[in-house]
Amino acid sequence: MSPRPARRSPTTPAQLATARQVASLLLGYPDEELLTRLPLLRAVTAPLPAELAGPLGRFLDHLETTRLERLQTDYVETFDLQRRCSLYLTYYAYGDTRRRGMALLQFTHLYGRAGLHLADGELPDHLAVVLEFTALGDTARGERLLHEHRAGLELIRLALEERRSPWAAVLAAVSATLPPVAAADREEVARLALQGPPTEEVGLDPYGAAPFAPPEYMPQPVSGAPAGAPR
Repeated sequence: MSPRPARRSPTTPAQLATARQVASLLLGYPDEELLTRLPLLRAVTAPLPAELAGPLGRFLDHLETTRLERLQTDYVETFDLQRRCSLYLTYYAYGDTRRRGMALLQFTHLYGRAGLHLADGELPDHLAVVLEFTALGDTARGERLLHEHRAGLELIRLALEERRSPWAAVLAAVSATLPPVAAADREEVARLALQGPPTEEVGLDPYGAAPFAPPEYMPQPVSGAPAGAPR
């Protein structure tokens, strides 16, 4: 497993926010509204540094050339039915344990202090929600969440690359908004890949095929235009 390279170009806070908000939209369940936003997403993505614009642009190409029904099927098969690709960050740190419930409450309280209130059924640790919070809510606290769950982010990226999923490009862009993976996080990724997340003795395979959260709890695409985008 090789670490991600450091950012190669100077990146402004506004560019990081734009990349994260675009990634947030692309990690939501694909629908007609997302497809109508393609011209806007291309316009705000093109001026970004190459390590951000490149992978995001590749996924936008995929959106443009793939039928919506195929996109939706692939999304469910990738993120709902494959635990290694789950977008719920606290799962990697806490698995299906009671500690995960406390972590979800901490996310929710953090968002509430910043004035972000989730829609009914949205779980606060979904990567699309965390990225939107980081881009448009409280950057410093959002950055802290991304750093705290760096190992989970890296495991998602590696799992998507292993599946040759087009969403791997989006995770590559997210990783490029962060410093390179630290040695401790690389060790945690290796441990997670081998052992899976923590479990309580409930007879569950942590990386089984069944989703750890039912589909009705999957967030819909996050609302709002990318940072810096025209309204």
